[in-house]
Amino acid sequence: MLAAITLLEFFCGSLMFSYWLGKLVKKDITAVGDGNPGAFNLIQAAGVKIGLLGVFLDFAKGYFPLVYFVEKGYLPKSYIIPAAIAPILGHAFSPFLRFKGGKSIATTFGVWSATTKFRVSFFYAIVLAILFVIAKKLKHGGSTTTEEDAFMVVLGFLIVGAYLYLLDFSVYLLTLWFLNLLVMIYKNKEKLSTFYIAITNKEHELKK
Repeated sequence: MLAAITLLEFFCGSLMFSYWLGKLVKKDITAVGDGNPGAFNLIQAAGVKIGLLGVFLDFAKGYFPLVYFVEKGYLPKSYIIPAAIAPILGHAFSPFLRFKGGKSIATTFGVWSATTKFRVSFFYAIVLAILFVIAKKLKHGGSTTTEEDAFMVVLGFLIVGAYLYLLDFSVYLLTLWFLNLLVMIYKNKEKLSTFYIAITNKEHELKK
C-alpha cells in the first residue's frame, strides 16, 4: 500500500501544470526568468491570472492527494515520509520533462500544508516575505536577482528547520524537512554557487 501511494504521489507531483499552461497559451516558460518550468515563471511569461492558476495547481498536487491519504488513515505518521517527499521529487525530476523538472516551491507548500495543517507552510511564507522585504531594502527598492531569490528560498527553509526543532515537532517531520532541503539545495545549486562567488568577490573588493 505504501509503495503504491508513494508512486501515485510521485506521479501527481510530476504533472507539470505550469509548463503545460504556458504551452497552452503559446508561451515557453523555460525561456524567461531563471528557466524554471514552474508557476513563478509562468506568471512572468503569461501574466498573473494564468500564473496564479499554475501556482494553485502546483500547490494542489502536493496538498490534496496527501491530505486525503492522511485523513483516511492510509498513512500513519511512521509511514508518511516517502509519500510526502514523493510529489516534491516528482516535480523536481518530472519524467514528462526528461527528469528536468522545476524547483518544487509551490509543491513544497502543498506538502507542508497537508502534513502540518498549514502551520509550517504559513510560517515559511512569512519568513520568505520578511526576507524579500529585507532584500528590497538592501537593494534600495531594486529587483532581486534569481541568484538572490534562490538564496532566500533556501535560507528561509533553513529557518523552517530551526522552527521545527525549537518547537519540538515530530522526528518524522524533521526527517521530511531534511530530505526536502536536500532537494531544494540540489535544484538551486548553480544559483547558490553563483551567489556565493558574487558575495566573495564583493568582500575581496571591499578589502582592497
